[in-house]
Amino acid sequence: MDAALAADADGMRALWISLAGLGATTVVQAAVVVLSGSVALLGDTLHNAADALTSVPLAIAFVLGRRPPNRRYTYGYGRAEDLAGVAIVLAIALSCVAAAYSAIHRLLHPQEVSHLAAVAAAALIGFVGNELVAAYRIRVGRRIGSAALVADGLHARADGFTSLAVLAGAGGVALGLPWADPVVGLLITVVIVMVLRQAAREVYRRLMDAVDPALVDRAEQVLRGIEGVLGVGEVRIRWIGHRLRMECEIVVRPDSTVVAAHRVAVEAEHALIHAVPRLSAALVHADPQTHHGVDHHAELAHHR
Repeated sequence: MDAALAADADGMRALWISLAGLGATTVVQAAVVVLSGSVALLGDTLHNAADALTSVPLAIAFVLGRRPPNRRYTYGYGRAEDLAGVAIVLAIALSCVAAAYSAIHRLLHPQEVSHLAAVAAAALIGFVGNELVAAYRIRVGRRIGSAALVADGLHARADGFTSLAVLAGAGGVALGLPWADPVVGLLITVVIVMVLRQAAREVYRRLMDAVDPALVDRAEQVLRGIEGVLGVGEVRIRWIGHRLRMECEIVVRPDSTVVAAHRVAVEAEHALIHAVPRLSAALVHADPQTHHGVDHHAELAHHR
């Protein structure tokens, strides 16, 4: 429980720090957009604003995830983090549409871009701000097991590279190519689409209870090393927020007492919690070793 609370605190700290950093970056870029009229910088600013605002649903999810289970939500509220991931994907999609519209509108209705030096400086500020936030989000997200926070960090990193692309647009305009700014805006839109695909894949896998197969291998290895475990059956692992829950089957001696079988199951759960990162609990079911011709689950056969 102490580790879980520490993970929640680290996640919240990462969200507020990144929100402040990206918020400041967005304000600076927005001021330069008004001053210069750069559509490429506008696209980058919109993307940065959306990235900053994704901290809000994640923060709400972390707060909800602290609530204890009850008779209606028997597994707790950890799934709120997955819903926040869906909100992040929608925010990225909206920023993509806005950037594409602005770029196409500027291609059809050209407008002079001024204050190119300020545009270039704002682009560099956007890159530095996003990269710092990205590294921090990814590091904390991986440490606490939050796929949504890691995806948000990757999103910020992509934003940083699109900020560098704005430099190319400003350089093109400086060389007498007025179409360079909206074209770079379209290229940024393509990058946002790629980020959207990656983020959607991360959220989809979490919603579908996908886990790293190495976790299953590790769990089976640990179970086989427990004294009294004669075999390992099915192992199921799922994410609930940024914590793991496990259900697994072990085989014990057929003449074991209930107390002895329970002791082996408790030892197995204890070993799993220590061996599998971010595992909060494991339900271990003990099956007696089957003799030839004996099926201890015969009554359930027609349900499986």
